[in-house]
Amino acid sequence: MDKNKSLFKYNTFGIDVVAKYFVSFSSLDELQNVTATNSFKLEKLLILGGGSNILLTKDFDGIVLKNNIKGINILKETKNDVALEIGAGENWHQLVMYCIDKNYGGIENLSLIPGNVGAAPMQNIGAHGVELKDTFVYLEAFNIRDRKIEIFKNKDCEFGYRESIFKKELKNKYIITKVVLKLSKHSHKINTNYGDIQKELEALKITNPSIKDVSNAVIKIRKSKLPDPEQIGNSGSFFKNPVISKTIFNQIILKHPNIAHYVLDNNNVKIAAGWLIENAGWKGKTISTYGVHKKQALVLVNYGGTSGKDIYELSCKIIKDIKEKFNIELEREVNVI
Repeated sequence: MDKNKSLFKYNTFGIDVVAKYFVSFSSLDELQNVTATNSFKLEKLLILGGGSNILLTKDFDGIVLKNNIKGINILKETKNDVALEIGAGENWHQLVMYCIDKNYGGIENLSLIPGNVGAAPMQNIGAHGVELKDTFVYLEAFNIRDRKIEIFKNKDCEFGYRESIFKKELKNKYIITKVVLKLSKHSHKINTNYGDIQKELEALKITNPSIKDVSNAVIKIRKSKLPDPEQIGNSGSFFKNPVISKTIFNQIILKHPNIAHYVLDNNNVKIAAGWLIENAGWKGKTISTYGVHKKQALVLVNYGGTSGKDIYELSCKIIKDIKEKFNIELEREVNVI
């Protein structure tokens, strides 16, 4: 166990804060050994995966647990599909590339999403019309209090829009160790209806796309809009796309007829948070060494040396401004620590 460990390399925002204690584990046995110590029971806990969905605003006065459990194994295979068991410490995009190489379909629309597999069900990651819950079967999670493994099936996780039970009542009570996904082996359900995927495919004159074609299109779209965390500190989309009632939407569209939106059902409409932020004048705004990305208003960026507190305060100003201008309450997608 390391003391006073810098977390600079362990978060994609590139925020340099210090953890009182830091320990990584690569197996369930190692995790059980770490959590058996008396010091562990007395300290605050932060579970860290790829560090791609957190904003660290101060030094962490406790133990940071870095999940490095790896492995991709076939649990069950039939003529039509395959169930994969994936270690929570595996990189998500590398998993997607592995599946495309094996012609396993279902998560190709989630290409190039940063972070590790263990965080995927916590966040119910989604992009381009697909969410993790669409292929999710179950996960194994370590109960920190009882120090035992428990199984959570799809319905147990209470998946919602960028939500799960692990972000709500079970937050910091479990450590996800393995995730099981069910993927197709042929006759894949190709989803090209969301975003610019179809436009990208048409430009390439692809009329019968494979899962690899879809993945390539998604990667091209993401690279054109989102900064690489290796070059500019960021955590991807900082805000959720707000869902509002049809009644409120009908009031807003009178003033803003071009507002980017997507009708969910008879009662609810999803609004593009990026459109709101851009039309409020925040896109590309730079304050010292941080700001809003010039190509994607949903992304807050650290150009170097910024504190997490500065970025958090910027997000507060944006939320307040959007509320005043559009009467819509933005919610952070990123976990603020």
